[in-house]
Amino acid sequence: MIKSMTGFGRSEILENNRKFTVEIKSVNHRYLDINIKMPKKLNVFESAIRNFLKEHMERGKVDVYITYEDYTENNFAIQYNEAVAAEYLSHLNHMADKFGLENDIKVSTLSRYPEVFTLEEQKVDEKEIGALLMRAMEPAMEQFTESRIKEGEHLKNDLLEKLDVMLTYVQFIEERSPLIMHDYKEKLEAKIAELLGDNQIDESRIATEVTIFSDKICVDEEVVRLRSHIKSTRDVLTDGGCVGRKLDFIAQELNREANTILSKANDLAISDVGIELKTDIEKIREQIQNIE
Repeated sequence: MIKSMTGFGRSEILENNRKFTVEIKSVNHRYLDINIKMPKKLNVFESAIRNFLKEHMERGKVDVYITYEDYTENNFAIQYNEAVAAEYLSHLNHMADKFGLENDIKVSTLSRYPEVFTLEEQKVDEKEIGALLMRAMEPAMEQFTESRIKEGEHLKNDLLEKLDVMLTYVQFIEERSPLIMHDYKEKLEAKIAELLGDNQIDESRIATEVTIFSDKICVDEEVVRLRSHIKSTRDVLTDGGCVGRKLDFIAQELNREANTILSKANDLAISDVGIELKTDIEKIREQIQNIE
């Protein structure tokens, strides 16, 4: 199957009073570029997340957004720092003695000094959190992959239609080319006859001129290669897989042959069709940029 590099997937999971929300978005990119935005406490799982993503894609600029909410009770604990409290009290007693002040320090007053009491988050089971995170990643990835496959199928069908149209252009050029030489020979004979009058026309000379002209405008090789490249593109699309780079290379070859035909064209009809052919090739190249 063909996959687009454009996709989106989202999932949300709430379990054991812990909630994860995962969003995966991607656009086309030459290589695989993964950017993950999540709370710092989850950084320990970044390597596992990247490996998981790499199992499901090979190209694209991928943005992953992860939010985490913990509703568990006793998630935080109050920590009493006796050494800090003793330090404060020692300095306060010293100030009272030094300046002859009343020492009015109470427990409630001392407890409000910085760092005497701190609120610390309880340690969590990383294995449990990691397992829950990956369970949240899976449905998001499933939705993300489905969207890429669906878009890829649309791209494939559109490309196949364009290839059919391109074949009609190639066939027209193939059928039109011999007629150009026939018309050229007739015009050449008429012109020579007009110049020579009743004198005998040198048929061998005319044949030589027609042959030279034929060599200049002959596009037989280009037509054969175009047919071959169109068939290769169709086969690659049918086989599927990660074929974006291969299709891009074939599209470049298609463009090369079309340019050669236009440079040799000595006929308005072939020039017009050649321009249409190049236009469709450019459209194909643009669409290929979105294929993984």
